[in-house]
Amino acid sequence: MEGIRILVINPGSTSTKIAVFDNTTPTFIQTLRHSQEELEKFDRVTDQFSFRKELILKELKNADINLDLVKIVMGRGGLIKPVKSGVIEVNEKMVHDLYECVYGEHASNLGGLIAWDIAKALPDAKAYIANPVVVDELDDIARISGHPLLPKRSIFHALNQKAVARQHAKSILRKYEDLNLIVVHLGGGITVGAHKKGLVVDVNQGLDGDGPFSPERSGTLPVGDLVRLCFSGKYTEKEVLKMITGKGGLVAYLGTNSAYEVEQRIAKGDEKAKLIYDAMAYQVSKEIGAMAVVLNNEVDGILITGGIAFDKYFVNQIISKVHRLGPVHIYPGEDEMKALAMNGIRIIKKEVKILTYE
Repeated sequence: MEGIRILVINPGSTSTKIAVFDNTTPTFIQTLRHSQEELEKFDRVTDQFSFRKELILKELKNADINLDLVKIVMGRGGLIKPVKSGVIEVNEKMVHDLYECVYGEHASNLGGLIAWDIAKALPDAKAYIANPVVVDELDDIARISGHPLLPKRSIFHALNQKAVARQHAKSILRKYEDLNLIVVHLGGGITVGAHKKGLVVDVNQGLDGDGPFSPERSGTLPVGDLVRLCFSGKYTEKEVLKMITGKGGLVAYLGTNSAYEVEQRIAKGDEKAKLIYDAMAYQVSKEIGAMAVVLNNEVDGILITGGIAFDKYFVNQIISKVHRLGPVHIYPGEDEMKALAMNGIRIIKKEVKILTYE
């Protein structure tokens, strides 16, 4: 293990998190934030590739990080074809699917792309992703949507949900594979997963139109009204898709994707902000209730994680509605950087089978 350096890259909708781990020790952690003005000039998320990569390299150079020592570059997984949970080596097929957004457009697509490009330029490094957002463990019954042309897809915060679930299991001296858990990720997107004995058997597709609305996503909308809006002639396809992902949720109602800003508005007496924020908590609570039913109301724990989990007001709104369904545990923030790094360590120690993307 001596001398093993891992670079971790985690692009989000409005930020890029980077970290360097020497063995298991984080020696450099930085969050690069991107304003809406900076990102609006790019038509597609993957058009941000060079912009974000250059910012990463500049930040690492300024910190005097010797990249030649990097052996593993871990990128947050993007929208690829459905895969098993685990570690996957980035290859040309994956790069093509990520860049062309074959399976959908999301900031996490940039994780594998930037990891691949940086690794190629280093003397002895390889690029990997772990537990991408398209990890698919759904029960067959959960795939039925209501129309065969529109099956439900598994797209969720798999990396963080899995990491937090395993962390919680360890903290109570239990195995993740022996527990029934509901894991709630509260971030720019919101996903609520039913973890049944180590498998996420149901979860809302939080990317583009399912489940609770979030800081920048619309969640489930009235379908008939949405169809009529699409054919009204007032909006292009691109504009409608942006309403659903990027300019939905808090952005649509309140003009901001910052939960912290909304919290501050509420503290100053903004009644509209309070109504919308409470409605988001209300919808999250309803989704938790639905996942309790999926688990036959045998719930060992409800785990609330993600950036918004730092907001006690918002979390208490949820707890007041769901505490009778099972014990609630709060894990604020996200464990994605550490989870990616630990998967890198598992690669070095040969503790994990590397999956091939085909």
